[in-house]
Amino acid sequence: MLATVSYRELVQSQRAYFNSGATKPLAFRQAQLRKLREAIQRRQEDIIQALRQDLGKPQFESYLVEIYGSLKEIDYAIKNLPRWLKPQRVKVGAEVWPSSAQIYADPLGVVLVISPWNYPFSLAIAPLVGALAAGNCAVLKPSEASAATSRILAELLNDAFPPDYLYVAEGDAEISQALLREKFDHIFFTGGTRIGQIVMEAAARQLTPVTLELGGKSPCIVAPEIDLKETAKRIIWGKFLNAGQTCIAPDYLLVQEDVLPRLLPALQQTLTEFYGADPAQSPDYGRMINDRQFERLVSLLGEGEILTGGQYDRDSRYLAPTLMVNPNLEGPLMTEEIFGPILPILTYRKLDEAIAFVNARPKPLALYLFSRDRSDQEQVLSQTSAGGVCLNDTILQVGVIEMPFGGVGPSGIGAYHGKHSFDTFSHAKSVLNKPFWGEFNLRFPPYGNKLEQVRKLFR
Repeated sequence: MLATVSYRELVQSQRAYFNSGATKPLAFRQAQLRKLREAIQRRQEDIIQALRQDLGKPQFESYLVEIYGSLKEIDYAIKNLPRWLKPQRVKVGAEVWPSSAQIYADPLGVVLVISPWNYPFSLAIAPLVGALAAGNCAVLKPSEASAATSRILAELLNDAFPPDYLYVAEGDAEISQALLREKFDHIFFTGGTRIGQIVMEAAARQLTPVTLELGGKSPCIVAPEIDLKETAKRIIWGKFLNAGQTCIAPDYLLVQEDVLPRLLPALQQTLTEFYGADPAQSPDYGRMINDRQFERLVSLLGEGEILTGGQYDRDSRYLAPTLMVNPNLEGPLMTEEIFGPILPILTYRKLDEAIAFVNARPKPLALYLFSRDRSDQEQVLSQTSAGGVCLNDTILQVGVIEMPFGGVGPSGIGAYHGKHSFDTFSHAKSVLNKPFWGEFNLRFPPYGNKLEQVRKLFR
């Protein structure tokens, strides 16, 4: 289905199926989620191989982040759907007594999910789980950059589900543009800011609500009160997971100047412990997604002084994990999201300076602080704004399914994971139920002297 008219027919067929009411019963939703789970389990090895082909992703990372994370979302939704679907009772005031009030979670209808290439399986499945759990029909558009995983998603989902309920539309930017011309009830996009702006502009023309999961330059502040070895391990892991192609990876370090002489050797030693003397030979280190991203990142190597790394190979799209100091603050290294295995390191004297540096830049998707000092933690939490914060570790905040994951300001709009995914793809419908008895007639004309009675009643 490549032509625009075909996508129009697809959306119309999904809307007709949704309007039939078939997707709304709890039993139907749980059955589709179980079917999704079974399909993923059957194709686990194929998914791992596709991720290896697209990103050189280690099997461990593919299973833990992409497969296990997806199955966890599904299981959580299946277990909690009965509770989520129960109307939520709320209190009513004297002004509407006697009555009862409830909030119902209504599915939105037909939704579009546009997923990225860096975690091409899990970042397609996670929002999709929320869409199906909420009772919607859905179209999924995976990134063409991760072609092998896109193909697996299309095979897995299009084989398991009818197109008038769920359909995977493969293709390049022209396919995305064709889909964006159609009227959806919600668009969920994960990717870069520039494409996010295009998505939001297209959605505005249709008055379609959006969720934008973007990114930005996530800072990592290192204060004096730390465990040096654990800090180094957790920073290196979070930065070079998926070869740095993670939207919440630490984008740069802000290290207290007295700590830097101890931290740098610890970071360098940790890199060797994790990936060996030559990371190009490590089975645990990935590759850049494509030539365009590779060349962009190589161009950043001249933006500072390289301490460790900097080696690269165009044929395999390998770029060594790289630590850099004295970065050019005005160049793209420090003004744009790096999204790759280059870690600039800056220093500060007092925590106020680090906070001011962070606050002078767009609000990030994630913020990290390493410090045992509770006053440091409280100061950073109270004086900065970010989509999410992790204290004394990196990345792990995204794994807590009960917490919302999303950006703020330029790093994103809306949130998901667990119940928050269900809420994103639902409309909170307010329902007031008033009996025929107990009417005082105070609200009806003629008003006469009723104002004084009302003032006494509500005093």
